[in-house]
Amino acid sequence: MSQIYGYIRVSTREQNEDRQIIALSICKIPRKNLFVDKQSGKDFNRPAYRRLIKKLKPGDLLIIKSIDRLGRNYEEILEQWRIITKEIRADIRVLDMPLLDTSSSRDLTGTLIADIVLQVLSYVAQNERENIRQRQTEGIAAAKSRGVRFGREEASMPEDFEEWYFKWRRKEITGKELTDHLGGVHIATVYRHAKRTGLPFISMNQKGYPYKKAK
Repeated sequence: MSQIYGYIRVSTREQNEDRQIIALSICKIPRKNLFVDKQSGKDFNRPAYRRLIKKLKPGDLLIIKSIDRLGRNYEEILEQWRIITKEIRADIRVLDMPLLDTSSSRDLTGTLIADIVLQVLSYVAQNERENIRQRQTEGIAAAKSRGVRFGREEASMPEDFEEWYFKWRRKEITGKELTDHLGGVHIATVYRHAKRTGLPFISMNQKGYPYKKAK
């Protein structure tokens, strides 16, 4: 007996899958046949997707909200479509694109239309992603040429930073006392600021001289 399956993928564990679940809920998919992956579509080493592919049989129907749930680039989407529809001989229905529904017309014309639409959409999606990356690269380069700095802004340090830094290096105070005095910054921030201002990183004794390494 043919089964109906649903597949949902969100790119990171922080994203919520409710939007896709709501979209698939109208298809009356049994809960046990709903497979969810919460990780990147960078490759297909996804546990839920692998289990789904093993369960699909000829005549089964796989429902997804959008075609990019199958992959993140042109080649991957086409390959997964081929595996499901040609090797397994199951059907696919894409809710966001009614023309991508092999279950509605299983004759040669219907299959051909779905394959053509899929290739065009996959190509357009891939091309748009590449254009976005290109625009981002060009935008970053232009911003850097204007002197814009990227990354986390370094925490400002009090005027007595150097005095307290050397107290810590002479072991007169603890690292926690130092970071608390500096406003609760992380010790890595202390090292970065010391490096940027040219202060030594080596440990010092009570007199302010570097410790000698044991022979």
